[in-house]
Amino acid sequence: MPQRELELLDVDEIQSNLNTKKIGRKVLVFNSTSSTNDVARRYIGDKNCNGMAIFTEEQSAGRGRAGNKWFSKRSESILCSIIISDYDINTELLSLACAIAVADSIGRNAKIKWPNDILINGKKVAGILLEAIFTKDTYTYIIGIGINCHQNKTSFPDELRSVATSIDIENKTTCDRIGLAKRLLNSMEYWLKIAEKNSKTIIEYWCKLSIQLGHRITLSYNKKQFSGNCIGIDPEKGLILQLDSGGVRMFDAAHTSIIKN
Repeated sequence: MPQRELELLDVDEIQSNLNTKKIGRKVLVFNSTSSTNDVARRYIGDKNCNGMAIFTEEQSAGRGRAGNKWFSKRSESILCSIIISDYDINTELLSLACAIAVADSIGRNAKIKWPNDILINGKKVAGILLEAIFTKDTYTYIIGIGINCHQNKTSFPDELRSVATSIDIENKTTCDRIGLAKRLLNSMEYWLKIAEKNSKTIIEYWCKLSIQLGHRITLSYNKKQFSGNCIGIDPEKGLILQLDSGGVRMFDAAHTSIIKN
């Protein structure tokens, strides 16, 4: 039997000895879905949805930011959505905490490319799609996460081979997806708790992992381009640039895309 079939994600194994109180208290694993974020939307409003983690072996319509398609063959990745509804964290800070949590679960070589990419050795290994749903006078968030695990160098489309990677490629070992799923849930709960209590700690840790801090970047904001030196991050207003044209400006993640570093 191929090794991939031996390591299918399993609810009981993911939840076994999981050190969380909220995140992952309910875990669902699907054989196939359109996208885990689509599945998560169906549970919004359920009194038990807070902390629910939804995994799938494959997606027929996986997506990233700006409608970009997420490429992954069956059982090659961690494809997951986490629903949170009772954390007192604004959207920008939540985005930072989620990036830290994903990077932390992957390991010491993982870095953050704002707003939603996780890199190893300069190549993308994971992405995050954060969606906010307003219901009953409050926001519920769906944190969509894709982590490349078992892809080899020929797994990616031609246009992505120079910019994408996987844990197997970088570590030269076979990733334990169940172990990674557990670390992801534990890490997410840990960093969300930190974000609620101390945004300064989130900013400091994000700065340690950022590949853009102190570097000149160009970004697109509301269809206009801006260039400047990245000098920091604001927990409420986003990335801070010292603009080439003069002055300092902040850019929120929801309306901004990095064009180049």
